[in-house]
Amino acid sequence: MTSQTAPKAHTPSSDQIRRAPKVLLHDHLDGGLRPGTIVELAHESGYSGLPETDPGKLGLWFQEAADSGSLERYLETFSHTVAVMQTRDALVRVARECAEDLAEDGVVYAEVRYAPEQHLEGGLTLEEVVEAVNEGFREGERIARENGHRIRVGALLTAMRHAARSLEIAELANSYRDLGVVGFDIAGAEAGHPPTRHLDAFEYLKRENNHFTIHAGEAFGLPSIWQALQWCGADRLGHGVRIIDDIRVRDDGSVELGRLASYVRDKRIPLELCPSSNLQTGAADSYEAHPIGLLRRLHFRATVNTDNRLMSHTSMSQEFEHLVEAFGYTLDDMQWFSVNAMKSSFIPFDERLAMINDVIKPGYAELKSEWLFRQTGSTSGSPGESD
Repeated sequence: MTSQTAPKAHTPSSDQIRRAPKVLLHDHLDGGLRPGTIVELAHESGYSGLPETDPGKLGLWFQEAADSGSLERYLETFSHTVAVMQTRDALVRVARECAEDLAEDGVVYAEVRYAPEQHLEGGLTLEEVVEAVNEGFREGERIARENGHRIRVGALLTAMRHAARSLEIAELANSYRDLGVVGFDIAGAEAGHPPTRHLDAFEYLKRENNHFTIHAGEAFGLPSIWQALQWCGADRLGHGVRIIDDIRVRDDGSVELGRLASYVRDKRIPLELCPSSNLQTGAADSYEAHPIGLLRRLHFRATVNTDNRLMSHTSMSQEFEHLVEAFGYTLDDMQWFSVNAMKSSFIPFDERLAMINDVIKPGYAELKSEWLFRQTGSTSGSPGESD
C-alpha cells in the first residue's frame, strides 16, 4: 500500500501570489495612476507640464524620478498626478481605475488615501472631491464584480502635515464615515512637521470614536513614532519601519527590544510597511535587508503595502514576490500578513471577521490544496497494484 502526503510548504508561484486574496492598508490614490490615464487627462485639461507624453516613456520617467535619490524629483512626480486630478470626472476615473487595478491584482480589501485639499484648483469643494472619489470606488467595485473579481475599497482622508487644515479634514472624514470614508491620516515630510502640531484634529477624532493612522517612522525615526502613539493616539503607523532602531540584534542572534518597540509589539499596533517604497526613500538598502523580515519573525503586527504603485512600479503581488524571493515566504506567510492587515482595517469588527473567515482563509486554503490536483494523472500503474 502506497500513500501520498501533503508536501512541505513550498514557494508560491507568481500566479498563486496574484490569485491569493490580499489586503492593502497603505496606498495613495495620487501615487497609483495609470500612465495612459495621466496623458489623456492632461490632454483633456490642457495641462502641458508632463515630462513625457508617451505612456510607456512617462511610466518609466516616474519610476526613474522616484529611484533617483533626489527628494525634489520624487516630489515632482506628485505635482504631475495631482495636476490632472482637479475635476470631478478625473477623480471619478482615477478612483474607478484604482479599484479595478487592485481587484485585478487579487486585492479583496483596500484602504486608499488621498488629500482632498490638493484637488481644489478646478473649483471643487472638499465635499465634492470626497463624493467624486467615493463614486469612482463604487464604480470600480461594480466593474470588478462584472470581471469576476471581488473588492471592497474604503477611503482615508489625508491632511498635509505642513498645512493648517487638519481639523477641517478630520471633520470632513467624520461627516463621511458611513458613506465610504473609513478614517483619517496625515502625510508629508516628517522632519520639521511633527504630528503634535495637529493634536486638535486627533483629539476631535478620539472624541468622535473615529479611526486614524499617522505617517510616522519612515524617514524621521523613533521620535516620530513615539509622538504619533503617545501624544496623538494613532491606531496604526503609516510605515513605522524605523521601529527597527529600537531593536538590538546581538552577535549570538538573540534580540533585545527597547521600550518603544516592546510597546508597539505588545499593544499589537499595526505597521503599514511598504518595502519597495522604503528602498526608494533609503529606509532599507535591499529587500533582503528590509526590517520586515525581523519584524515578522518577532511577531509584530506587520502588514505589506504598496504606498505609491506608479512611482515604485509595483503592485501587491510584486511586493509579495520580492518578499518570497528575499525570505522564502510561503502561502502561510502571505496569509499571516493578509490576516494581520484585515484585523487592522478600519471597518467594523464583524465585517473584518467575515472577510478573514469567509474570504481570506478559504482563498488561501484553496491555493494550498492545489498540489492535490496537480498530482492527479502524474502517477502510473495498474488498478490494484498497491493493494
